[in-house]
Amino acid sequence: MDILAKRDGYQITPEELRQIQLTQLELILEVRRICRKCHIHYNMVGGTMLGAIRHQGYIPWDDDADIGFLRKEYEKFRQVCRTELNTEKYYFQDCRDTKGYRWGYGKLRRKNTEFIRLNQEFMPYEQGIAIDLMPFDNVPDSDFVRKVHASVCFFYRKAFWSAVGRKADKNIFKRGLYQILYMIPEKWLIRSYQNWINYCVKLGRTKQVRILTFPTPKGVYGYDRKWYTDLQLYKFEDCQFPGARDFNGYLKVKYNDYMAMPGAEKRKVHPISRLTLPGRQEWQE
Repeated sequence: MDILAKRDGYQITPEELRQIQLTQLELILEVRRICRKCHIHYNMVGGTMLGAIRHQGYIPWDDDADIGFLRKEYEKFRQVCRTELNTEKYYFQDCRDTKGYRWGYGKLRRKNTEFIRLNQEFMPYEQGIAIDLMPFDNVPDSDFVRKVHASVCFFYRKAFWSAVGRKADKNIFKRGLYQILYMIPEKWLIRSYQNWINYCVKLGRTKQVRILTFPTPKGVYGYDRKWYTDLQLYKFEDCQFPGARDFNGYLKVKYNDYMAMPGAEKRKVHPISRLTLPGRQEWQE
């Protein structure tokens, strides 16, 4: 935790970063509580899984957390949040339930906090400290159809991002393209995206799965299904959460040489403009 990359906006201190991580851990524990009660399968993915293996907890400079679900389990979780979530402390967001929310995956957030991403201050939904809840959808088994599938996923990712990209992208040409994409009515985009989800569900039990609106490594169209079904518990901070039993196979595909520590210049946090920690007065640039 000896370096946090400087960005425009608010620079998170090491002490604040640790408080953000502990708030996210509280959110993960709420996910675990609900999933245990309602028999929903989930697992650590992305940097959270890497942190469990390499650090037995958070990557020291990481300011987010990722929990994955196969699509059926994600929809169960989304539904039971309406009755089981502790709404005095937390709130759940999904593009089908939260007006103006333009991500193809969900977030669980802590009430009475803020973690406002730089250049996203105008987005019309609450931005508390959050963890990402990632639904994994079926990927076609045919190599050719996988490539078409990846192109459609790319379109939806950019269409959702257009609300930010039309203002924040440094390239004027790209800002113009995002402005065109942003002209797609939000209701139509979300309805169309739901149809795309339904198509992927109908593919059945394919060999691979992926998050539809999140990029995959170059040349990778999906991840082996077993990494989300064949699980075991791993230490993460002072807790235990499920992750892929074949963590080596998963992390090699995701990060290549995953045990190698990145250089200081790559140890970056998300740029933010506003931060409110639980029980703390807000700070604003």
